[in-house]
Amino acid sequence: MKSQINTLRQLQDLVLTRDEHHQTGDGSHLDNLNESIAAMQDKLEPQVKGVYDRLYKKSHIVMAAMSNGCCAACGMQVPIAQGQQVKLAQHLVTCSSCGRILFEVEEDAARNVADKGVRDEVKTGISRFSAEELMVVDLGACTREESISKLAAAMEAGHFISNADSLVTAAMDREAMLSTAMGEGLAFPHVRGVEGGSLTLALGVSKEGIDWAGEKVHMVFLSAIPVAVSAFYLRMMSGLSQSFNKSSNREAALAAGTPAELWRTLVKATRSTVK
Repeated sequence: MKSQINTLRQLQDLVLTRDEHHQTGDGSHLDNLNESIAAMQDKLEPQVKGVYDRLYKKSHIVMAAMSNGCCAACGMQVPIAQGQQVKLAQHLVTCSSCGRILFEVEEDAARNVADKGVRDEVKTGISRFSAEELMVVDLGACTREESISKLAAAMEAGHFISNADSLVTAAMDREAMLSTAMGEGLAFPHVRGVEGGSLTLALGVSKEGIDWAGEKVHMVFLSAIPVAVSAFYLRMMSGLSQSFNKSSNREAALAAGTPAELWRTLVKATRSTVK
């Protein structure tokens, strides 16, 4: 059953990638994504596919990690006996509250470890998801993997996530599905399933530009996304894209000489687009 659970997780990633493309892409990759989704569905056993189809009608988030003994999608505590069944992965186990299929998070997977007291402060806009220490003012003329590594390192150094290396690996796996470059020199690499806290965003800029699967990228927004806020991430990404499609905001970001300046630029640019 472990192989079926892994297939379901890959299938969910593809479906959510298609959802992103519907919202922010030009539609040019939809056929390939639909073919990949159909091929992955064909790998499901009939009983498993029946459960998947039933859950998919309610929500595109069919799978949920078991994080700290709770369902990462709805937050409900998983009974100890049921949690053991999730770890054994001998059959599908669904959350008794939201009905999603539960899976165990790998031991070395990146987790959100931000101090809860800091995150509980009253904040608005982009400040709910990012901070000055997550601003990198000079990524340099590096590769996309190197740029993601620098931003992940900033997240780990600021105690927002654990295991930057694992985050980078997962982000590059997502890039292999479909490039996250969105035009206008913007890229939005991200990793879903980073449980344990809220959505976290780091921003880096490159004056020289980064070759991002054939596109020149100057601004990189790296996000670590808990499954429960996947839908909100799409809205945030749309708001960021709307803000930085304006050349004046991009120019201000590229001109920033310190993390504080870049942070002020981000806050100002997203004041009306990220709530």
